[in-house]
Amino acid sequence: MKSFFEAHIWPQRGRLYRLGYLWVRDRSLAEDLLQNVFEKTFEREEELRTHPNLTAWLVRSLKNEALMHFRQTKKLDSLEGLEELQLEETVSEDTKDTVRQVMKLVKGLPIRQQEIFHLREVEGLSYEEITEHLDISLEQVKVNLHRARKSIRERMLNQKLTK
Repeated sequence: MKSFFEAHIWPQRGRLYRLGYLWVRDRSLAEDLLQNVFEKTFEREEELRTHPNLTAWLVRSLKNEALMHFRQTKKLDSLEGLEELQLEETVSEDTKDTVRQVMKLVKGLPIRQQEIFHLREVEGLSYEEITEHLDISLEQVKVNLHRARKSIRERMLNQKLTK
């Protein structure tokens, strides 16, 4: 029989790692932050067993860990390295190039738009899940996602016209 951690927390590790990496842009730091979140889940296991939205709690906890890191280091890391995320081997080179191009364009967006775009387009979360994760209104999610998509679309069209 699986423990609470193995059944409910461990399956979230991939999504949490990607979010942590999105925020801190450092693989080992993202792993450290995720480890801290896992430790907190062990400490609060009884409370979390009855939590109404465990995924939202995990994301908020991870975000708090990242914010605490930034407060302690008194700096914000750059957004370098996002385009280096590993793509599946079965994807064509043209598709890989397009994804890299889009990820570079995403780096030019405001941070809120980057987060929402990532949660929706990469993680596949629903609008409602994004509102819970980021603690913002549904309207803010829709507006920011629309602006992010529009900006990326316009930049891609401009790049094709100038080539």
